[in-house]
This record gives sequence, C-alpha cells and structure tokens, in this order.
Amino acid sequence: MSRQGFPRQLRLLTAGDYRHVFDHTTLKVHGKGLLALACPNDLGHARLGLVFSKKNVRRAVDRNRLKRLTRESIRLGQQRLPAVDIVVLAKRGVTELDNETLHRQLDGMWARLERDARRQKAAKSTPPA
Repeated sequence: MSRQGFPRQLRLLTAGDYRHVFDHTTLKVHGKGLLALACPNDLGHARLGLVFSKKNVRRAVDRNRLKRLTRESIRLGQQRLPAVDIVVLAKRGVTELDNETLHRQLDGMWARLERDARRQKAAKSTPPA
C-alpha cells in the first residue's frame, strides 16, 4: 500500500515561512474564489501554505474540504511545479464551488504558475541588449 500523505517537506511550517512569501511575492495567480501567492525557493521543490480564514469560509467542514482538495492537487501535480513557496488564500464565495470545479480551478492555477515562473526565470537569465 502506497503512502498518500502530505509530507512536512512540502509544507510551509513557520510564521517566518509565510511572512517571507507575503513580503517577497513575485508571482500571483488568481482563480475563482482562490488566490495563490508565490516566491522562489532554493529547495528544488514546491512548498504549500494554506490560509482559509473563518471570515471567508465560515464552516470548519468547508475549510477542511478546501485544504484537503488543495493538498491533493499539489501532491498529484508536484512533478510539474517549479521550486517555489506557495500560499493559497480563499476569497468569499469559494464554498459554492463543487469538488470537480475546484480541481479544475487548482489545476489551471498550477499550470499558470508554472508558465509564469518559467517566463520569469527566462527573463532574468536573458542579458539586456
């Protein structure tokens, strides 16, 4: 039986980790009801932090569902994500999305994040003319 958990190495664990992302955001990806902020890291893999406040997602069961689906989406799409620290924030109205729509939304956000990170990296490595 394979382990399907979400290991500590893929998580933002401390307040300092979150603060670093908020202070040094270089990539923003908007989705319907979600916002992902990201900044590059030197670890060689993506790390995820979740901020789903009671103000925007009232019921605990909804917050837990969003967290579970977001972690699963990262775990399944881990190989294509760049080495960035990501903080996902919930906006009002995200609880109206069903699981299938939320999965599609997250997959689209990760694809845009990957594309934008690749463009940003190429722009930094290209010398000015």
